[in-house]
Amino acid sequence: MKFDGNPVPVIDISAAVSGSESGKQAVADKVGAAARSIGFLVISGHGVSEAVIEAASAASRRFFDLPPERKAAYRSGDPEIYRGYFGMETGNLAATIGDKQAKPDHREYFNFGRFEINSGDPYYQTETAHRIFKENIWPEADVPEFKPALMAYYKEMERLGNLLMELCARALELSPDWFVDKYDKHITNMVVTNYPDQPEELELGQLRAGAHTDYGGLTLLKTEDKPGGLEVQTKDGRWVPVPIVPGAYIVNLGDLMAQWTNDEWVSTMHRVVNPSRELGVGSRRQSLVFFHQPNYDAPIECIPTCATRSAPKYAPTTSIDHLDMKMNQMNDTPKFTQIEAA
Repeated sequence: MKFDGNPVPVIDISAAVSGSESGKQAVADKVGAAARSIGFLVISGHGVSEAVIEAASAASRRFFDLPPERKAAYRSGDPEIYRGYFGMETGNLAATIGDKQAKPDHREYFNFGRFEINSGDPYYQTETAHRIFKENIWPEADVPEFKPALMAYYKEMERLGNLLMELCARALELSPDWFVDKYDKHITNMVVTNYPDQPEELELGQLRAGAHTDYGGLTLLKTEDKPGGLEVQTKDGRWVPVPIVPGAYIVNLGDLMAQWTNDEWVSTMHRVVNPSRELGVGSRRQSLVFFHQPNYDAPIECIPTCATRSAPKYAPTTSIDHLDMKMNQMNDTPKFTQIEAA
């Protein structure tokens, strides 16, 4: 269904969560329609415990409430290691679409990756794996509940992400398990983002998060209904707010899914805007973002069912090569390059 005429559909996926074949296919058809039209959807009936969500949200908020010097203690100290705390304006998402004039994003965030890996598996012994699967940084001295709460949340996102990939396979007329061996050793990072109040106006053109597309397969977003939120760009160039439905998740496609499907499915431009001036105080917004990224060596080339309809548009690549390119662009900011010196 549409939300007050909004182009982003709200889809109840409870029939897929229950596990019936007919229920999964019915939901998959709706997911596929959204993927082709706007690349964004809002899902309810996902089965993620409200207690798990609330515990992760509360622990994250407590972390961001720490004094700046305590938060800074959980930086990696190495800009090549994407773990721990990243301060205000260290990222520039608009740079990933080539906007060299864009201002850095007015946000701070905390990043962590997978924490359960089979170290004896050769997949985890390569030079690439040693770079990706770094030890996580946890603020246990200041927020002891952060680690268990966010780990529990991450596991729930893995479950939901796997179900969504099955629905994507069904929508693409593939075997339901087609994505399994592309995600069974995924390199998903989770980012907890804090957009603080804006008591003062930002620089001209600066946003909470600049216009960009996401990089990987799917993004699962849990956020708050606060002034200054997520907007998506429609095909005719309009910016419209993504509906915030209580208890629901926002899901969007990333660039790799668009490439996999030969652009039959779309990775859509989106941004996080500033609150209006009169609502700047009280607009603090926090997001839990699960960037579901395929295995680092997963080949990204035109999916067979899409190749039958048109010639492939993209040269084959891999999950990690595309991710590295995008991350290098996003982190090209003065404050990010100062991390190592700090």
